[in-house]
Amino acid sequence: MDEETRLIRAGQLSGPLAKTVGPPIQKGSTVLLPNAAALYDDDAFVTYGRKGLAAQEGLIDALNQLEGAAGTCLYPSGLAALTGAMLAVLKAGDEVLVVDTVYNPTRRFCDHVLTRFGVAVRYFDPAQPPDELMGGTSEQTRLIVLESPGSLTFEMQDLARIAELARARGILTLADNTWGAGHLFKPLAHGIDLSVQALTKYVGGHSDVFMGSVAARDAALARKLDDGIVHLGWAVSPEDAYQMLRGLRTLPTRLERQGTSALKVAAWLKAQDEVAEVLFPALPGAPHHHLWKRDYRGACGLFSFVLKPAPARAVDALLDVLTLFGLGFSWGGFESLAISCDHQLRKRKHRKDYGGPIVRLHIGLEHPDDLISDLRLGLDAYRRARG
Repeated sequence: MDEETRLIRAGQLSGPLAKTVGPPIQKGSTVLLPNAAALYDDDAFVTYGRKGLAAQEGLIDALNQLEGAAGTCLYPSGLAALTGAMLAVLKAGDEVLVVDTVYNPTRRFCDHVLTRFGVAVRYFDPAQPPDELMGGTSEQTRLIVLESPGSLTFEMQDLARIAELARARGILTLADNTWGAGHLFKPLAHGIDLSVQALTKYVGGHSDVFMGSVAARDAALARKLDDGIVHLGWAVSPEDAYQMLRGLRTLPTRLERQGTSALKVAAWLKAQDEVAEVLFPALPGAPHHHLWKRDYRGACGLFSFVLKPAPARAVDALLDVLTLFGLGFSWGGFESLAISCDHQLRKRKHRKDYGGPIVRLHIGLEHPDDLISDLRLGLDAYRRARG
């Protein structure tokens, strides 16, 4: 053979890969098949690299075990997972009921995309009892989208009861379980049909990679998800899948530490004069603490607190003086974060007066006493700005 041909053919492994603790990172769009019959045998072989190779398969297997799922699909972001799951099961003429405390980008997708394609969207109050919620369904209701605890204000719903009632009516349920991370809470075991995670957050754990997942309770739903991925062309890279699998190995250890620290910080905040209320269902005495205690094996590091009334500039003063808490919207990594929430709450349909400004915290892996000292500086700044 000519050297040009030999160089093209050079470098192919002649034997099996060495075994490592993690899966190999296979980079390839083209997958070479063993024979002509395999070219169109999609059930027997991976025919295209976009569907994922060793690292993606390893992550999917681990997530199936974590979630107790019949099948799990990967998406390039948490939002893509949420939107992908809805697109896989909804069609024009359907109706979807969405909890009003849902993640705001999910609301944006529902309002600007689903409605444009003929899907009716209705938002319900998270405090609505399950039986009353079901009384408001119709023949067109196809899906109920849940998030418990809810974004920013952490209201809880009885997901097991909602799932039971929905199934009796032939209605699917989807839960955004990023707060529970598949470890603290397992939606599928409580009857939910689709469990969605922004793996970007706790599973990744280091604030440096995007990905989402949807775990399905039964094989038929898993096939619908897989079809949706094929039709829309989503893919995740092997490097990102490898990083997610690496983060998954330490998920329980990190969550235990962050949950313990969060409870300590939350209890301290509850005792401060500047704080009106702490919104954290894992905190004893919090609203719906009984639901959290019944369903969850622990707490994560994300919660909010309500300040006593003050001008908006006082909240800015609190945030600007913090040194250990970064100001950032994502969460789930090793670092502590803080944001103000009131601007986002204006988009809700069922608005509640919380009595003062709301600040959301993510408690990272720093020592909780240091975080408390940082928050004390912030509360001092808030008190001064209140006048």
